[in-house]
Parts: sequence; C-alpha cells; structure tokens
Amino acid sequence: MERRDVLKLGALAATKVLLGQSSVEAMMSKHDVYRNFDGKIPKRKLGKTGVELSIIGMGGLALAGTEQEKANTIVADAIASGINYFDVAPSYADAQQRLCPALKPFRDNSFLACKSTMRDKAGLERELNESLKALETDHFDLYQLHAIKDVEKDVKAVFAKDGAMEAIIKAKKEGKLKYIGFTAHSAEAALAAMHAFEFDTIMYPINFACHFRNGFENEVLAEAKKQNMGILAIKAMAQQQWPKGAEKKYKNCWYEPIEDAGLARLALSWSLSQGITSALPPADEKLFRLAIELAPQCKPLNNDELAILRQRADQANPLFPLG
Repeated sequence: MERRDVLKLGALAATKVLLGQSSVEAMMSKHDVYRNFDGKIPKRKLGKTGVELSIIGMGGLALAGTEQEKANTIVADAIASGINYFDVAPSYADAQQRLCPALKPFRDNSFLACKSTMRDKAGLERELNESLKALETDHFDLYQLHAIKDVEKDVKAVFAKDGAMEAIIKAKKEGKLKYIGFTAHSAEAALAAMHAFEFDTIMYPINFACHFRNGFENEVLAEAKKQNMGILAIKAMAQQQWPKGAEKKYKNCWYEPIEDAGLARLALSWSLSQGITSALPPADEKLFRLAIELAPQCKPLNNDELAILRQRADQANPLFPLG
C-alpha cells in the first residue's frame, strides 16, 4: 500500500470517529473529498504579488530548540511534500539559526519570510540586517511588521518620522526584500495599517471558533480582499485558550491546538475556504506534519461539517473573545 493510500485511510478513519459512519458516507458522496489525492500540497497565488505559495507554510518557531540534524529532516520533508513557504523571526529563540542550514539547499526555490517587532527606523534596520546574516541570504521574499496590536503604539509609531517603515522602504529599494507585509491580532490596528499603506500581505488569525463566536476576522478579511492582498492565516488549527490548570503539552503554543485529525481537517478546511493563500500550523513538529498530511484533503465544508464546527465553537473559550 502506498503512502498516499495510508493517509487516505487514516484521515477517513479519523473523520468517521468524529462524524459517524453515515455522515462520512454522505460527505463523500456529496464532495468526494478523497478522490485524486496525490499527497502533494496545492499552491495558491499570494494576492497581487502573483507568487504561488503552498497552502501550508512552515512556521520557523517549530524548529526552536531542536537538534540541527532533526531540523534538517523536518525542512527536507516539508520541501518534499510541496511546501515552499517558510516564515521565521528573530524573536523565535534559535529558530533562525536552525532554519538557515536546513533551508540552504532549497533557498533558490523557496519563499522566505521574516519579521520584526521594532517600531523605529534604526531598530528595524539593525534587526533586518542581523536576520539576513543569521539566515545567510541576501534578501527576504517577504518582510513584515510583526505583532501590530495598538494603533498609537504600533501603527502610528512605524509611520512616524524615523519610524520602522522608513527602514523597510529603504531596504526594498536596496533589494534586501521583495514584498512588505504585517502581522496582527487586532482588527482596529490591522485596518489602520491597511488604510495607511499599500501592503502586499497580511498575516491574521483565521480561526473557526473566533469566527462563529464573534466574527473576529470578518472586517479585516473584507478589506484585505478589497486591496487584493495576500492573506496568510495563523491559528487555523487552534481550538481555544488553554483551560485553567491544564497541562500545556506544546511548549511553543500559547493556546490549545487541535490534535484530533478529524477535527483538524475540518478546522483547516474552513480556514482555507476563507480566501486565504496559506495557513501556518501550530509551532510543533507533530502538528506541522499533521497539517501536511491533511492539507491535500481539505475542501469546502458541507452543512453537516459546518454544524460540527459551530457546536465546537459554542463549547470553546476562543482565543480572541472580542471582535
């Protein structure tokens, strides 16, 4: 039996447990989710850039604290599965140092994104150059203002005189980066940033529980699509905030991720159906590999599957309670 057949059977079994035998049969007859599954991750265009990215990206934080040989294997396996999008940041412990040698053999055919939390020109310029050196590359395909949260402290600060945007625009002119984006967890700050500058990309939580509870992403997604931005999703495989007193099994996850394959496929399918380009799984090797296996099977959900997600959302303590 070939690997792709094993994956099909495993995903089908997990879905049967979640939905029940009759629901699975009905789902397959309506959508034929598992036909033509070849194990390769599809690609989509990144908004107005025209670049094609794998619908699953690799968050470099998953490599933090790993042995270099293991990091090399994780990245090589990702490349073999069809992943070409890698995202990292200097704030992710030693992730840049682990990703550098692992990605080097594949750098010419990969899309490498980095980011900075610096809000001033000098700080961002310094951090950008340090990241270029750490990753032994002469440019980033995408460079992002990281963790935009507050309009005053973040958005207005980066656009002020001697703010971080001056360094980013200068770096682009010098060929140190190709595209400019930002990451955010706040609708107010994200919208303010999009109205202030024509960004190429946005990275934002696109999560089923937040959507069904409060429509957290609605306004931001609408504006990003209006501007034809590339939309990169985080938290697609997040379940909820960690319950009080629960053991946090995943050291790099500040939230409780989805471990169940059946539910993970539904959650990932929902996020990938919202007009995004690519989703970054939780920063854990096991969950990253689960996303790789599930991605080729992800399709728009039917009403029964959506009902399951709504029920799960009703029971969850969502990551972002307020819209």
